[in-house]
Amino acid sequence: MTCPTNTTPTGARLRRPAALDAQAVQDWLTATDGPRLLDVRSPAEFTTAHIPGSYNVPLDLLREHATELRTHLGDDVVLVCRSGARAAQAETVLATTGLENLHVLAGGITAWEAVGGPLTRGAQTWELERQVRLVAGSIVLAGVLTSTVVPWTKWISAGIGAGLTGAAVTNSCAMGMLLSKLPYNRRNALELAAVLRDLRDDL
Repeated sequence: MTCPTNTTPTGARLRRPAALDAQAVQDWLTATDGPRLLDVRSPAEFTTAHIPGSYNVPLDLLREHATELRTHLGDDVVLVCRSGARAAQAETVLATTGLENLHVLAGGITAWEAVGGPLTRGAQTWELERQVRLVAGSIVLAGVLTSTVVPWTKWISAGIGAGLTGAAVTNSCAMGMLLSKLPYNRRNALELAAVLRDLRDDL
């Protein structure tokens, strides 16, 4: 299989990344010009299972320090998350810094595992999307049940429903971002300086 390229026939860099399927990324990683993998999930999710050789740069850290990261990402970069949604957000953020060598692992870790891609596993933690479903579902259920006694609480459930609808439309999730900041999800978190050092040392 021909390795993906980030140049046009004239040699100019493409400004937008390609969405690469898991098999294409696996093949590319075996090539001499293999990409760097940036996993933008929470530190706890990363510890649970990640692609060997990938770097953990949580989405909130990436958003805050995209400019600093930009100077350490000279090679092709594949962005990884659980399903591809957070990776797409990370791509949008990094693209604003002028990076043109970005790609997204379509389907994320889920797709990678489905094709038999290797994973380094550690302490098991619920994925952020699963945590969102638990919290949102619990609030909706509590709001509906409570509304039989206190009618106005039904609007709490309505608010959660509106939030989930907005999350789908904008391909973002405010609740997920809030949950990612909990100590449970920040176990084994790296400071920015450590992330930059690892990226620099691997150049």
